[in-house]
Amino acid sequence: MIDLSTGALREIAVVGAHCDDIPIGMGGTLLTLASSVPGLRVSALVLSGGGTEREAEEIGALAAFCPGADVNLTVLDVEDGRTPAHWERIKQHVTVFRTSCCPQVVFGPHRGDAHQDHRLLAELLPTEFRDHLVLGYEILKWEADTPRPSIFHPLDASVAEEKARLLHKHYPSQTAHDWFDEQAFLGLLRMRGVQCRHIYAESFVMEKATVRFGAYDTQSPW
Repeated sequence: MIDLSTGALREIAVVGAHCDDIPIGMGGTLLTLASSVPGLRVSALVLSGGGTEREAEEIGALAAFCPGADVNLTVLDVEDGRTPAHWERIKQHVTVFRTSCCPQVVFGPHRGDAHQDHRLLAELLPTEFRDHLVLGYEILKWEADTPRPSIFHPLDASVAEEKARLLHKHYPSQTAHDWFDEQAFLGLLRMRGVQCRHIYAESFVMEKATVRFGAYDTQSPW
C-alpha cells in the first residue's frame, strides 16, 4: 500500500460524544503516538458523562492510553442520546474547544455513524476545524454501521492487545454490554489489519485533504 505521512506532530485534538468513544475508536493510535512523540499534547473534549462515574473512568483511561503526554480533557454533561436537542450548546462548546488548541490532526466520529450523538458531532467538527486534517474513527457497537474507511493505521500486536486490555480495565461500567469485550475489539482490529496487509490496524474516514504529486519544494506555499 502507499504510505502517507502527516509529518511531525506536536498536538492532536480528540473528540467524542461519550466517555469511551475515543479509546474505542483510536486507542491503539493514542498508545502509538504517546510512545513515539515525547511531550505530545492531547486536547480532548467529550460531550456527556460530566459529574458521573463515567467522567472518572475517562480521566483514568486517557491517562493510561496517553502515557507521558500532556492531556487536557473536558467532559460535558449533555444528556446521553439527546444531543440533537442541545445543538446550539454543543456547537458553542466545539467552537470554544477549537480556539483552545492548535492540533495538526483532529480525530472524532465519522459522519456515517448511525448513533445520533456521534453523527451530530461528526457533522460539526469540519465546520469548526476547517483547515485541519479531520479523521473519523469507527466505534464498535450494536448498530451495523461499520464504515468503508479510507485511511488505515497499522498497529503492533502488543499495542492492539494493550488497547483491548485497557478498555476492559478502565471502563467497568460498560463491561456488562455483550459487545464490550477484548475479543470483539481485537476482531475489528484484525479485520482492518487484513484490509491493509498488516496483522492489526485502526481505520479512519478522511474528511478532506489536498495532495501534492511528485517532488516539490517543502518551503514553498504552493
